[in-house]
Amino acid sequence: MAEGPDQAATRCGFVALIGAPNAGKSTLTNALVGSKVAIVTPKVQTTRTLLRGIAMVGDAQLILIDTPGIFAPRRRLDRAMVTTAWGGAHDADVVALLIDAKRGLDEETEAILAKLGEIRQPKILILNKVDLVEKEKLFGLAQEANERAKFDATFMIAALTAYGVADVRAWLAAHVPPGPWHYPPDEVSDAPLRHLAAEITREKVYLMLHQELPYQSTVETETWTERKDGSVRIEQTIYVERESQRKIVLGKSGQTIKAIGAAARKELAEIIEQPVHLFLFVKVREGWGDDPERYRQMGLEFPKE
Repeated sequence: MAEGPDQAATRCGFVALIGAPNAGKSTLTNALVGSKVAIVTPKVQTTRTLLRGIAMVGDAQLILIDTPGIFAPRRRLDRAMVTTAWGGAHDADVVALLIDAKRGLDEETEAILAKLGEIRQPKILILNKVDLVEKEKLFGLAQEANERAKFDATFMIAALTAYGVADVRAWLAAHVPPGPWHYPPDEVSDAPLRHLAAEITREKVYLMLHQELPYQSTVETETWTERKDGSVRIEQTIYVERESQRKIVLGKSGQTIKAIGAAARKELAEIIEQPVHLFLFVKVREGWGDDPERYRQMGLEFPKE
C-alpha cells in the first residue's frame, strides 16, 4: 500500500459513478482522472466491469468506480452487469448519480432513484450535458431528483468539455475519509495494461461497427511481449458469436479490421509511450454469453439463472 508524504493529512476513498446507460459515466471518469482510463462510445453498455480510475486532488486520492449502466436486464450478461453496478455503489465511500440532463428523468433513472434510499453513504447528484439544456429545465430537473432522493450536493457539468468537473473533484476530495492512499500518486488506473489494451480495441470495434455488431463481442489480449528495441508486440483476439459477425469485423478485403487495428495501435502507443505492433484476430465463440469463465475474465459474477 502506498502512503502519502504525511499520512495524517491524506485522504482516500472509493467513489461509485452510477446512472443509466450512456449518461456519461466513462467520459466523467476520464475527465476527473485527466487521462483515458475508460472506453467511451455512443453504444450503450460498453462499460461491463467496475473499471477503476485514480484521481489525485492535493492530498486526496479518489478511486473512481465507473460502473456499468443500470437498466432493466433481459439477458444473463445484462443481469451480471446490473448486479455489479449496484454492488459497486454499496461498497463505495461516496455515490455519485449521473443523469443525462437532456434525457431527464426517464424510466431507467426513476428506477435508480427509487433504489437509492437503500444506500447509506453520502450521495451527490450530477446533471451532465447541461450545455444542451435550458437553465429553467435544469433547475426543475435538479429539484425533482432531490425530492426523490436525499443528495448531499448537486452539480451541473458537461463532462465532454470538463465544464464544472473541477467543482465535483474538489467536493469529492473534501468528503472522502482521512487515511493513506491505496495507490502510488502517479497511477491513473488499477486495470492491468493487458486489460486496458483490450478495452481500447473493443472501443474501436464499437465506434466503427456500432450499427452492425451486437455489443456481445469481446476482446482478449492473448500476448504482450516487450521487445529489445523498446517496442511492444501485442496479439489480441476479437470474439464474436456468429460467422456473419466475423465477416463484418473483417470487412471487405480485411479493410475494417485494418482500420480498427490502426486506431487502437495509435491510442495504445500514446498511452504506454512506446511503439506498438498490434496484431488482431477474429474468432467465433458461440454462446460465450453463457460461459462462466468469460464472466470471470471480465470481472463479473456469473448469474445462475
